[in-house]
Amino acid sequence: MQIKIKKIDSSAVIPEYQTSQAAGFDLHALGGYTIESGERVLVGTGLAMALDVGYELQIRPRSGLAYKNGITVLNTPGTIDSDYRGEIKVLLMNHSNETFKVEAGERIAQGVLKAVIQADIITVDELGDTERGAGGFGSTGK
Repeated sequence: MQIKIKKIDSSAVIPEYQTSQAAGFDLHALGGYTIESGERVLVGTGLAMALDVGYELQIRPRSGLAYKNGITVLNTPGTIDSDYRGEIKVLLMNHSNETFKVEAGERIAQGVLKAVIQADIITVDELGDTERGAGGFGSTGK
């Protein structure tokens, strides 16, 4: 499978898988950003992509940034639909108590390609019974 990538900005970094069996490839910040404690910032990558129909690109946090710096992707996983052709941007959140500086070219998130199944949505008057029923949050244990 191929993902077609267009550089919107000449300084954008083309993503790569870091190991031969990595599930995700790294996305890089186009420019430098400062993210204050508790702040969220939409970070551009300078890239647009064309995905095959039936697939989405999920934008996920990088575990190292989350663990070491408290930086995560706020709407994780973010979804890039196969019909979207605009710039890929990453919504980063600073959960730490310190200001975090994102350097141009820094790896900020990872992209994971996933198959998508679209369902037929049907309105009904009744749903089948189950053991759980309508039990919600905490209904199956502690």
